[in-house]
Amino acid sequence: MSRSDQGPTGNDPVEEGAPPNGGRLRAIWDQVSTIVVAIVIALMIRAFVIEPFRIPSESMLPTLLIGDHLFVNKFIYGPRIPFTDIRLPGFRMPERGDVVVFEVARNDGSLPGVREQIAPADLHPEFPRDDFVKRVVGLPGDRIQIRDGRVTVNGVPAEQISTGETFKNESGASLVLREEVLGQCVHPILEDPISPSPWSRRGEFVVPEGRYFMMGDNRDNSNDSRNWGTVRFEDMKGPAFILYWSWNVNGNALQFFNPVNWFTADKRWDRFMDLVRCETPEELAARSWPAGGGPDRLD
Repeated sequence: MSRSDQGPTGNDPVEEGAPPNGGRLRAIWDQVSTIVVAIVIALMIRAFVIEPFRIPSESMLPTLLIGDHLFVNKFIYGPRIPFTDIRLPGFRMPERGDVVVFEVARNDGSLPGVREQIAPADLHPEFPRDDFVKRVVGLPGDRIQIRDGRVTVNGVPAEQISTGETFKNESGASLVLREEVLGQCVHPILEDPISPSPWSRRGEFVVPEGRYFMMGDNRDNSNDSRNWGTVRFEDMKGPAFILYWSWNVNGNALQFFNPVNWFTADKRWDRFMDLVRCETPEELAARSWPAGGGPDRLD
């Protein structure tokens, strides 16, 4: 019998176009491995470089609105190794005026025998964690005083500038809009002339070493360090640095994937890709002011 009459043998070439043995499994593995690598890269970026965050409350009005979506820069302070308190080297430490996302311990009242409570994350490790966003007002070792809504840092009152304007919150209440000068950071704040928060009017605090005093810009509607204490550096995720999306939608993160919202919700296109930053005193002085005037500084 000639070789051409013999059936295929192990030495014969595979017919052109036919998959090799295990070819289908190899193709599936290639797809799965690509997806796994993509997920690992995304998780690494989230853990060490940037992390998205959604604004769910009014505590940082008018700087951050409900429905703002922003990125947190984890590289600035040094990313924290997941599940540890170890931080890799960063570019700098938190500065006064930074808008920072950090973790707190928050019990919603579901734990038996424990009332609803917010506390520094390190003081109640048994509580679930929640992310807050506030502004750094006090640095380690600072002495912070609150008198009638005015902040004093180490005996020096933070200058407030009247804008003569008001800001309406989600419920339609008119809040007084002012600007506050914290060192090299000029930023807006709100004050409620009708129902000021009980802890926002008076108090004195000394910031322990390694910790930071945080306050919301919506001063009378922010649950912050005036009420529950200071934040240690290890619990800070990083400073907010850019808004990548903003719309008038509240709720959990799944609202972003609800197609109804894409057609019905008000989009704030003017906030798209806005930087979250302070104005400098030099920028304040260079603004256009009415003839013969400048910033109306409050006594």
